[in-house]
Amino acid sequence: MAAGELVRHEDQVVEDPEHGYGSAITASGRLSVARAKTAPEPGLPFSTVQLTRLDEALTLSSRSTGLLFSIYLGDLGPDTRDRAEELHAEIGAASAEAVLIAVSPGQRKVEIVTGAEAARRLPDRGCNLAVMAMVASFKEGDLTGGLVSALRMLADQAGNAPRR
Repeated sequence: MAAGELVRHEDQVVEDPEHGYGSAITASGRLSVARAKTAPEPGLPFSTVQLTRLDEALTLSSRSTGLLFSIYLGDLGPDTRDRAEELHAEIGAASAEAVLIAVSPGQRKVEIVTGAEAARRLPDRGCNLAVMAMVASFKEGDLTGGLVSALRMLADQAGNAPRR
């Protein structure tokens, strides 16, 4: 017998009729069942608890700073920066006071885009620190924790909303 050859004996049962196609009783009496592997149905990347944490962090960051924080999670295409800037522009009239955190896990890319007013209160150094904190959490498999940490860091950097 060579490797890969299938040996059959006429007196052996190849398929167990009681359990159906893909099952057989081995010589030791054990039931062996082959099942087709199916991919799990795609679900949301966050549980309800994680979504609640993100919502709370977004709300508190926006409320305390007066800036509009938002998160985009998904593929950013070949030019991640341009796509993130397009998404930021889609915010509309409030984009000057908006901060977008765009994360493309499949591409391992993170972009932070700030509007004109937000950029005055969030220097590049502060945004870079937030990105480094996110990346460290992402490497540990904690997507939610990384986003929440970044929101807190950016809110701390921006400071309280100016009095009008």
